[in-house]
This record gives sequence, C-alpha cells and structure tokens, in this order.
Amino acid sequence: MRNAMHQNIGFKLSRLPRLWRAILDKRLAPLELTQTRWITLYHLWQLGDGQAQCDLARAIGVEAPSLVRTLDQLAEQGLIERCPCDHDRRSKRIVLTPQATPLLQHIDAVVTQARQEMLAGLSDEDIAKLDELLTRIEQNGLEIQAREDVDTE
Repeated sequence: MRNAMHQNIGFKLSRLPRLWRAILDKRLAPLELTQTRWITLYHLWQLGDGQAQCDLARAIGVEAPSLVRTLDQLAEQGLIERCPCDHDRRSKRIVLTPQATPLLQHIDAVVTQARQEMLAGLSDEDIAKLDELLTRIEQNGLEIQAREDVDTE
C-alpha cells in the first residue's frame, strides 16, 4: 500500500499544476490573454517592477529568449515597457504600465478565488504543512539536479 502511494505521488504532483492552470485559463479567457502572457504579467507584478528580463525568465521557469516574444506582445498591448538598465546598457528592465494595473487586479482576484476553492477543506496548519513539504520536495529535486549537472560536466 505504501509503495503504491509513493508511486502515485509524482503523478499527482505533475497533474496539479496543469489542473490549476486549466482552471485559471478558463476563468481568465474573457481577458483574451494567453497563459504565457498572464503568467508573465502576474509574475512581474508579484516580483515588483524593474525586473531584469533574465531574472523574470528564471522566476517563471523559461529561457530568456523564449520570454522575448511574450514581452514584445505585452509591450504592443501597452502593458509593459522595457527600460535600459542603469549599470548594464545591454540589459533591459521590465516595468508595468499604468494600463496593466486594473488588469492585474482582476487577474489577482481570479487567482485568489481559485486558490481558496482549490484549498477548500484545508486548515491553515494543513496549508503550512503542505507548503513545508512541497518546499522540501522542491529542494530535494534541486539538489538532485545540481548533482546530475555536475556529473555530466
């Protein structure tokens, strides 16, 4: 029984983000933003204005060149601006425009509502423990990844 539970945990961990995003995508569809765009905007908002493009890519979990097209589209929509970095002219800082604020407030309300629904039935202690366990699993994964990266060099 325990072994079967351990085998299923990976599948559950991989299904949850897809389910989470599918729910949010459906609820955010009226905004006519692709998943990539709303995730980029939302991460930038959470991280704070003035993020370097490479830092934003890292936070989202994509390669910096992959983010360029999305940033181009968001700039065309008037939702972000690219500003030169003070200490590295090759680098650009990403800044939200005032036009993005009401959109982000709406996205945040949808995300908050979905989070409350997804975590329904869990106590604050349950959620704290879940966060602790997920953090531990993530840290284990990062350590494995770092070890395997060293082994392949």
